[in-house]
Formats: sequence, C-alpha cells, structure tokens
Amino acid sequence: MKRVTGIYALLIIGLAVAFTSCNNAPEGGTSAIDPTATSSKSEGEAVKVVEKTEAQQGLSVGDKAPDFKLKNVDGEFYSLGDIKAADGSDAKGYIVTFTCNTCPYAVAYEDRIIELHNKMSALGYPVVAIQPNDPKAKAGDSFEAMQKRAKEKDLPYVYLIDEGQHIYPQYGAGRTPEIYLLDASLTLRYTGAIDDNSQDATKVNKRYVEDAVAALEAGKDPDPSKTKAIGCSIKSL
Repeated sequence: MKRVTGIYALLIIGLAVAFTSCNNAPEGGTSAIDPTATSSKSEGEAVKVVEKTEAQQGLSVGDKAPDFKLKNVDGEFYSLGDIKAADGSDAKGYIVTFTCNTCPYAVAYEDRIIELHNKMSALGYPVVAIQPNDPKAKAGDSFEAMQKRAKEKDLPYVYLIDEGQHIYPQYGAGRTPEIYLLDASLTLRYTGAIDDNSQDATKVNKRYVEDAVAALEAGKDPDPSKTKAIGCSIKSL
C-alpha cells in the first residue's frame, strides 16, 4: 500500500511540473505559425496578461470602432479625427496599431511600421500607434520611455498611450503589434497581422495591411479580412 501511495505521489508531482512548464511558455509566436489561423494559447507570466473570453472579443469586421482622446508623445491629445493624411487632408481611414517599446516583436516591426505609415499615409491611411501596456507592469513602456523611443526612431506617426487601459479592450486587442484597419466611417475592415513573417522582413510574401488598403481603394472588401496577430501579450497588473 505504501508503494502504491508513493507512485500516486510521484504522478501528482509530475503533473504539477508539467502544468508549471506549460504556464511558463514564452510569449508570442514564430514565423512558422500561420497568421490566418485564429486559435491562441495562454501564457503564464509574473504580470497579468490579456486573455480574451467569449464575452470580451472586442470588435468584429464590420463593427464601428470607438473613437478616443489619447495623449501623444508630444503631450497633445488626439482623437482619430485630429489625425490627417500625409498631405494634410482628412484621412480616408486609419491603421490603428497597438504596439509598445518592450516587446521583441513590436521592436522588430518598428521599421516596417514606419515604412507602412509613409506609404499608406500618402494614400490617406495614416498609422495611429497606441501603447496599451500598463507602465507599472512594464517600466520600459512608460510615457517618458515612449517619448525617448519616438525621438530615437524619429517616428512619423502619433504614438499614443492608453492610460488606464480603457481603449484596447474595446477594440479587443491582445497582442503587440496588432492592427485594426478602419475606413473613414470608423468601420473595421481588417484586423490582425501586418504581414506573414514576424521574424524576417526580407522573407515577407504577403503584406496583409497594404493589400487590405489596396482593396478599399478599389472599392472591394479586404480578403482576408482577419489574420492572427503574432506578438507579445498585452500586460496589466
């Protein structure tokens, strides 16, 4: 009986170790993950991470997105209507991009996001970057750190902070970077990844956001209209 009990104890310990290993899995994904897939896995971290529930999915394609008034790195507050196209005209739409300073995926995409803004803003679709992490959970994502990063990279787009983390849950964002392409009426037309390779910009085959904008310009619906955002989970305390 003592031997049987010992075996049960070892089994219980083994299960506990396996559970702990699963909950300490690294963030994000790799380029081998298909961005068109919609499944996701949970991740254990020292701080709280965003895990969408069925009742908290945020926006679906075709929904009207909420506007906001958020502080930019220049200290001014911006709503979507305040953000113009490259020529100063009213925007035809907005590439709302949840991103941050600290996520390796977000950092890897910085130059691509700058390029995306410069190309798409000229067509009337500026990037609107929003930093959703709680600075208390990630000190590197503080407003001061955002200002420093914006200056270092000479960011050509607004870089807003979601103070109090009120906006990203309304959109349903769970990763950095994650895209929400809105048209002029603020209707969501595409959401997900920027392109199909989060690891290597030189090996991108599909540029989802650029293709989605091209579809809108042609009077068509983007196809695909949804892909899986690959990146770090949004942090909160």
